[in-house]
Amino acid sequence: MKIRSITCFHPISWPLWEAGLHHLGLFAQQARQAFTAAGFEVQSLRLATTPFCLSCQPADLPQLAREAEEVALQAGFDYISLGPALLSHPESYAAIPDALAVTKSVFFSGMMADPQTRQLSLKAVRACARIIHRASTILPDGFANLRFTALGNVTPGAPFFPAAYHQGPTPAFSLALESSDVAIQAFKNVRNIDEGRQNLVNIITHTAANLEAVAQSLRLASSQMNFGGLDFTFAPYPEDARSSGAAIEQFGIPAVGLAGSLAASAILTEALGRIPYARCGFNGLMLPQLEDSILARRAAEGYLTTNDLLLYSAVCGTGLDTIALPGDSTPEQISALLLDVAALSLRLDKPLTARLMPIPGKKAGEETCFDFSYFANSRILPLRAQPLTGIFGNEETFELRKR
Repeated sequence: MKIRSITCFHPISWPLWEAGLHHLGLFAQQARQAFTAAGFEVQSLRLATTPFCLSCQPADLPQLAREAEEVALQAGFDYISLGPALLSHPESYAAIPDALAVTKSVFFSGMMADPQTRQLSLKAVRACARIIHRASTILPDGFANLRFTALGNVTPGAPFFPAAYHQGPTPAFSLALESSDVAIQAFKNVRNIDEGRQNLVNIITHTAANLEAVAQSLRLASSQMNFGGLDFTFAPYPEDARSSGAAIEQFGIPAVGLAGSLAASAILTEALGRIPYARCGFNGLMLPQLEDSILARRAAEGYLTTNDLLLYSAVCGTGLDTIALPGDSTPEQISALLLDVAALSLRLDKPLTARLMPIPGKKAGEETCFDFSYFANSRILPLRAQPLTGIFGNEETFELRKR
């Protein structure tokens, strides 16, 4: 298990308060040292802010993004998230592609379903689809969409990017864990489900206690920082020993995507609910097609589809992540898929995201060709969607209560 990110949260204003961000960078460096001394590898330091649309006009976003990127990198952060476009600021969505185009380390998101009001906006769903469509053309390989996700029912304080954003005046920090390897370890060579589940509970309980001890010491040493908690989402890395897909297949499923995969997903994520620790974010099962070697392979072999991944979201998956789609996918088709993600998030009262990656010039079934160490190449998945008509064709906002 590794710490994927120490994510620091801070309110943003423009002009930027550079001294405050540099002070936060010093804290992040101290936190890295403390967790490393406790035996944990820290992969990255990240900064997430309050939603950009509360601080600047849409026309000013590219400049704010460039300045924020420069200051954040100087302060020692690897990446920065400027938060989501909001339903209350519908004009903010259209500014995101231009800001993505002028930066390399800045992430954004767009809210589709608001966790406070439980409102789902068809207008916001379409706005997110247009962002994905436009962002796919920024780079020849469609890579800019790595830095954007559409949000359904995601609350502040989640440490995984691109979903991370802050709320309130007080700085905070939380941890995103890369723990798919722990799920594999826990269920290896066990006699039954209960034995594997207990192994998983024991490992995470012990690890969480150690992480929280370090985090609380950091919080006490810096009276200006809150500790937001841990996100033990089973997040993979693109090698088989650290694959969420491998964790699922270890239950005895020949290939993830076949029947039984949902049951395995449910068992893994249910185990997290048995463990007392300070929680933030998703605490689910991350199944990113392009960031997981087994998932990439099974999608290429035809076992795993976008609909399968959406189905697993119903039992505590985290949504659709790094999904390779045909380059000719239209905003209208993308909107239909996003609407399902948003509705599922509110109805089940769980955070979900959709990070979709239309690949220019590629058709369903063709191979991806990314040269990126955090990606495993796969095949383009078909988008089984058509433009919505009727009452789904308008721009209303409506409430969707949890079941």
